[in-house]
This record gives sequence, C-alpha cells and structure tokens, in this order.
Amino acid sequence: MEIYDRKLKKTVDEVDVNANTTKKLYDTFWGRVLVKILKRPFVTKFVGFVLSRRISRVIVKTFIKKSKIDMSDYPERKYKSFNDFFTREIKEGRRPISEGKKDLIAPCDSLLTAYKISSDLTVEIKSSYYTVPELLKDEKLAKEYNNGYLMLFFLTPRDYHHYCYFDNGTRDEYKKIKGVFHTLNPLACKKVKVYAENTREYTVIHSENFGDVVSIEVGALLVGKMRNNSKKEFKKGEEKGYFEYGASSIVLLFKEGTVEIDKDILTQTAKDIETRVKYGEKVGKSLLK
Repeated sequence: MEIYDRKLKKTVDEVDVNANTTKKLYDTFWGRVLVKILKRPFVTKFVGFVLSRRISRVIVKTFIKKSKIDMSDYPERKYKSFNDFFTREIKEGRRPISEGKKDLIAPCDSLLTAYKISSDLTVEIKSSYYTVPELLKDEKLAKEYNNGYLMLFFLTPRDYHHYCYFDNGTRDEYKKIKGVFHTLNPLACKKVKVYAENTREYTVIHSENFGDVVSIEVGALLVGKMRNNSKKEFKKGEEKGYFEYGASSIVLLFKEGTVEIDKDILTQTAKDIETRVKYGEKVGKSLLK
C-alpha cells in the first residue's frame, strides 16, 4: 500500500486536475452562482449525454496526461467516447484478489481512510462533518453500526472506476437517495456538507465473513450514474458496478466486532493521511468465527 498525504498536497493533481477551477467556483460570488446551476440534475444529464458522444474522444489524451494514468494496465483500443474510455475494462490479472478466506479486500482503486463510529456519530471528512444517519437517512439502521467502522474509499481521476464485492454473500434491494451533485474536491468540502447533498445508492450486504455490511456508492458533480449490477448473490471479487465520469466515493459500514482493519491504515487516518489501495488488495480481516 502507498501512503498519500493530501493534507500536505503531495501529488495533489491526482485528486482533482481542476483544483484551481474548483477554488474559484466556491470562493467567489459568481462561482457559487454557477455551482447552483451546475448542480441541477438536468445539467448532469446533459454533460453525461455529451460525454457519451463521439466528439468527446478529443479530450481523452489530455485527461490521461493530466491525471497521470498508467495506461499499461488497460488493453489498447480506440474509444467510442470519453465515457467509453472512463468506464474501460482493465487487463486480466492486473487487479488480483487477495485469496485469504477472512481477508477484507478493497472494493476499488482509491485513497482509503477508516474511522471508528462513535455513539454520537461525528466523522470528519476533509473539513466537513458527516453522520451515518445523514448518509443513510435511516436512524434505526444507523444505530446498528455504532462502535463499528466506517471505511471511506475516495476514487481519483487516475483510478480504475469499476468496483467489486468485498466478500461472498447476498444483498438487499438498493435504496436510492436523490440529492444535488456537489464536487467531492476537498476545497468544496469547506463550503457545503458534501455527502449529505450528493445522490447516492446503498444496500445491506449479508456477507459470509463480516456479517451485515452497508455498502454506499456516492456520486459527484457531473457524474451521471452509478451503474450497479442486478446480481443478488455473488462471490468475493466479482464486479458490483462502476462509476461514470467523475471522482466518486464508496463507503462501507461494519458492525462492532466484525472487522480488524490493517493497523497502518488506522495509523495514517489518525494523522489525516490517506492510504492508496488497489481493487482486490487486503485491507483488513474478519473477526467472526
């Protein structure tokens, strides 16, 4: 695992290649006016439409360069559109799945932090505060995860935007929570309660080795959709879905006494440092017998 300190702004360009633009949007009057327009659902749909057209291919090479994407992980081919590029499949074998039965794997390429969920539920994510009830809009379900762990997987533009199941199991129906799209850029987090305002989907996963775990996918500014598959029964490492264009996040909620997260991840989180992890990589282990 690779340590990444966004607070110290090491390789910050991978988090958001348009950081200066974001700062202007949220730190100026006219910028905030523009944000109010951009966050409208019809704008997101329009951008999604444009990025699915052939003309959008012209921005692919620039995006690869600015995001410092290692294209050796992906088959060489011509892309039909920018979204076709963004949702590309990876080469077989480039994301091996940790095989230990009790291993907890990262569901995606991302920057990872992990937090103990306190009874009064105060979780700080880049200068904004979020609660499990706000994420779920379900007080009863949220209480079941008191004293457990919240794991936040932040996908950057350079990441592979497909995600997988972290264990064998079955799942409930998805619950969709409508919201407005705000960027997940840390600069914006100072201005808005980002997670409380984003569109998101979650499901309760009845896992073989970790009990009932809540899996939440969070969309961001100009991200049209989270494309979750319809499978109700699955194996560890099987694809769960993918994000269309944008930096997005996955949140996993574990109940008390079910998981032991790798110590280096907890240590780095306590220092406000994120750990870069890869799809399928071991990030913890089950405590259940």
